[in-house]
Amino acid sequence: MDLTASGVRTTSVANQARTGALPANVVLGGSLLSLVGLTWDIQWHDDVGPDTFFTLPHLFLYAGSAVVGLASLAVVLLTTAARRAGRPVDPRIGGRVVNVFGRTFAAPLGYLVSGVGAATFLLYGLWDQWWHGLYGFDAVIDSPPHIGLLLSITVSLIGTTAVFAAAREHRWGRLGTLASLTVLLTFGPVLALGLQQVPDDYADAVAIGTSMMAVLLVAVGAGFARRPGGAVGTAALVAVVQAVFWWFSPWAAQAYADLVGLPLRDAVSGVPAMPSLTPMALLPVAALMELGYLAGRRRGWRAGRVSVVVGGIAGLLLGLSLPVQRTLLYTGAHLPPAWYLATTAVLSGLLGLLGGFAGWRFGGMLCLLAPAKKGETADA
Repeated sequence: MDLTASGVRTTSVANQARTGALPANVVLGGSLLSLVGLTWDIQWHDDVGPDTFFTLPHLFLYAGSAVVGLASLAVVLLTTAARRAGRPVDPRIGGRVVNVFGRTFAAPLGYLVSGVGAATFLLYGLWDQWWHGLYGFDAVIDSPPHIGLLLSITVSLIGTTAVFAAAREHRWGRLGTLASLTVLLTFGPVLALGLQQVPDDYADAVAIGTSMMAVLLVAVGAGFARRPGGAVGTAALVAVVQAVFWWFSPWAAQAYADLVGLPLRDAVSGVPAMPSLTPMALLPVAALMELGYLAGRRRGWRAGRVSVVVGGIAGLLLGLSLPVQRTLLYTGAHLPPAWYLATTAVLSGLLGLLGGFAGWRFGGMLCLLAPAKKGETADA
C-alpha cells in the first residue's frame, strides 16, 4: 500500500484514491460489524435474558472493534515507514499526519483517533469480562463497562468519519462520511440510555439526550456537504439502517436462541429494542432543517446562525416526538402529561440550539481535513 504523494496532481491521483479507499472501507466495515453485534446483543437481552460474556453477539462487537484497530494500526505503521524514508504522505489518506510519542510514530489524524477508540474499546472489554465474572451475567445496558464501550465506539466512529472526510474530493469520501455519521447516529440513542440514571421527575432525560445528538449529527452532515441534501441524506441513511435492523434484531435473537437451545421470555414485546430508540420523525425533521438552510441561503443569512435556529426547532420537534413514539410502540405505555411533554420538548429545543451550532461547525472542521482546492473557502 503506497501512502505517498508525488507532489504533482496527475493520473496518479486515481491510484491514490483507490489506495485510500481500501483501509477506509475496512475501518467502516468493522464499525458496521460492531453495530450489528450491538443491536443483536440488546435484542438478545430483551427477548432471552442476561447471559455470559462469551456469546455470538459479543463476538461480533469485539471482532468489529478488532478490525478497526488492526486496520488503523496498519496505516499508522505504513505512514511511519514512509515518513522515515523521507517520502511525503498523501493527506487524502486519513487526513494530515501528526506525530505520536514525539516522532516515534507518524499517524494520519483520522486513523489515530479510530485506532485509539478501538484500543480503549478492548480495554473496556477486559473490564466487561471482569464484570461478568464478578456478577455472573450481564443485566443492564447502562453498566459502567458498557458506557465505556459505547464511548469507545463513538471515538472510533469519529475517527472513521475523519478518515472519509479527508477524501471529500472523491465520491467515496463524501458517501463514506455520511455513512459514518449514519452509524454514529444509530449508536447515539443507545449511548443516551446512560442518562436513565438522571432523575426524570420533570422531563425525559433520555429523549433530550437522543434529540440533541440527532440534531448535532444531522447538522454535521449538512455542514460537511455545504449544499442541499446533506441533512436529508444523513437522515435517509439512518432510516434505511433502522428499517433493516427492525427486521434483523428479532430474527437474530430468535435464531440464536434456537441454535443454543434457550427459550424466549414469556412476555416478549415484539418491538425491536435498538431500532425503536432511533427517532422515527428524524427524516421529516431533517427535511424541515433542509428547508431552513435553503431559506437562509436565499436570503443571504449566515449559515452558522441559521443552523442555530434550525437546530432549536428540530430539537423541540424530536424531543416532543420521542415520548409519543414510545407510547405508540409499546403496549401498556401511557402518554406523559402535557406539562411533562412540554418540558421535555423545550429542553430538547434549547440543547438543539447548541447541537445545530456545533454540528455546522464540526461539519466545517471535517471539510478542513481535506487538502483545500484552489479558490475554496469555508462558509461560516
